[in-house]
Amino acid sequence: MKKLLVLFLLSLTLIACSSSDNSTVTQTSPIEAAGLVANDFATIIDVRTASEWNNNHIAGAVHIPMSQLRSRLDELKSYEGQLIMQCAVGGRSSKAVEILQEAGFSNVSNMNGGLVAWQRSNLPVE
Repeated sequence: MKKLLVLFLLSLTLIACSSSDNSTVTQTSPIEAAGLVANDFATIIDVRTASEWNNNHIAGAVHIPMSQLRSRLDELKSYEGQLIMQCAVGGRSSKAVEILQEAGFSNVSNMNGGLVAWQRSNLPVE
């Protein structure tokens, strides 16, 4: 019974953290994101929690936790170029893209695979 409960809870966690499959969300690879940011064409917005951010994050990324996203839309309007939303693996950031699109943002994408993919691409974190 315990094994079944653990399996169920693990399944729920994986579903909650998995990438959104909404086809209207533009995906940007970590390598593409790094190039866009390096050339000042984009800003990475990290929507993870404060504890996740404090553990490690992409240098130069802006931290706006998912829980604060709607209340900080005006702040996001001040950034020029593309906004690349990023979380741990892409699920929350895909939802963040959808929120921004509903609010009228058009030049926004999801970092495919999130911070995990960024690190797998051997890109630096702080």
